[in-house]
Formats: sequence, C-alpha cells, structure tokens
Amino acid sequence: MKAPAFDYVRPQSLGEAMALLAKSSGEARLLAGGQSLLALMNLRIAAPALLIDIARLPELAAAVDGVDRVILGAGITHAMIEDTRVPDPSRGLMPRAAASLAYRAIRNRGTIGGSLALADPAAEWPAVFAALDGEITVASPRGRRSLNCAGFSTGIYETQLAEDEILENVRIPKLSPGARWGYVKLARKSGEFANALAVAVADPARRFCRIVLGAANGPPIVLAAASQVLAEGRSDPDRLRGAVAADLDRAADRHFDDFQRHLNIVAAARALQQVTA
Repeated sequence: MKAPAFDYVRPQSLGEAMALLAKSSGEARLLAGGQSLLALMNLRIAAPALLIDIARLPELAAAVDGVDRVILGAGITHAMIEDTRVPDPSRGLMPRAAASLAYRAIRNRGTIGGSLALADPAAEWPAVFAALDGEITVASPRGRRSLNCAGFSTGIYETQLAEDEILENVRIPKLSPGARWGYVKLARKSGEFANALAVAVADPARRFCRIVLGAANGPPIVLAAASQVLAEGRSDPDRLRGAVAADLDRAADRHFDDFQRHLNIVAAARALQQVTA
C-alpha cells in the first residue's frame, strides 16, 4: 500500500516549525528520520494532512558537551551515537544500545527524538534514557518545559507531548569514572524488536542506581526493588531474581503472561549481574 495524499513543508527554523504545528489543529505530523512514520502511513494506520520536515533543522542537530551533562538534539541519529560522532555521557552504554537497534540503514536515518516521541513500547531509547536519569526539553510557541525521561511515556504510543510541542533535546548526566552499566536485549534475531529489554546503571559517586525494564507492554518500568539491590551491590542470583519478580508483581497492569514474565526476569537479572560481577 501507499500513503494517502498529504501536504509537505520544510521549515527553515525551529520557530517556524512550531508555528506550523500550532496552526495545524492536530492534523500535522513531524517528519525527522521517518523510519516509523512513513511505514505507518503506507499501512494507512496514520494519515496526517501535513508533514513538517524537521530533519535538517540546525537546532535539533546540536550536541553540547557540558561540565556534568551532555545535551543531544532530537535530530541526532542512532548511527551518530553508535559511531561516537557525538559526546557519550554514558561511558559506552549508549553506543552499545544504538548498535543493537534495528539495522544500519534504519540507524542512519532514525533519530533519538523520533524514537522518544513515538513511544513504541519495544523501543530501546526510552528505557536507556530513563536508566540514565535523562531529561527531555520540549518546545512550543508557549515556551519550553523539561520532562523526566522516566515518566515521559504514558502509554503505548502515548507521551506527555502536547499537540503543539516539539521534542527539542535530551539532557543526559555524565556517568562517573567508576560507574558501571548492564544492557540486555533479548530478541529472536539481530535487528528485531526486543522481546525483553533491561538497562541497569550504578554510579556510586553520584549515589545513583537504577534498573529499567523496556519492551514491557507499555512505558518503561523503573524496577524499585531491583534498583535497591543494585544500590546495595548484591550479586546473589536468587536475591536478584526475587527482587525483579517482586517488581513485576507490582506491575500487574502490564498483564505479562508466564513466558513474558520469565523473559523479563532473565533480562533484568543478567543486566544486574553485568553491573555487580
């Protein structure tokens, strides 16, 4: 199938893009990499009247290496992170996650902003940035606001973005030299969406420990009990699995079947073990 008819415009600035989006009355969609949106349009699942192409906006391509954090524009591609063409505040976690995302052709064009804004429940970046305690800046004609990555996704393909807002950048704190991380993606073959995804980060110097479960039938889940085990530096496999199981019991609204539950426990326990080994 082919996409239904639509109008197309390429604004020259972020301000112009925000104005176009605000005037569209919800009938426009932003186009960056287009790796998800164009497929949805070809399947007639999405039918925007107007596409606003923001792929070449310089404001969304900026990468700023600050004292304690890195700011990455929403237009940064997965491949740029994979190839470390932008500063890496994660000490290798982000390039590792980028390399596991789909295929190189998709990574060349797909963007971090597009991934976060789409909020596909199986996507990698929502879980990774939540585990890194990142913040998202969104912009509209009404001004800017900051949102925590851990709560940005509110449902399947749902976020805190208003209809007239554009995701501008992601701010990621720098991990300390002694920080460790774990990343486990379980999929049937390379390039596929995750059946289970776990990201663990331990940064004792910042007193920050967090483990996040992605591919979780909805937004990423911050595993509180497992994060506490991580903070304690425990490496006992039974204790790790028990903590993850307790967190999953508190997420009954996700309706994991027995197989999904098993995969989630395995992924989370392996990510924890990577950190504590």
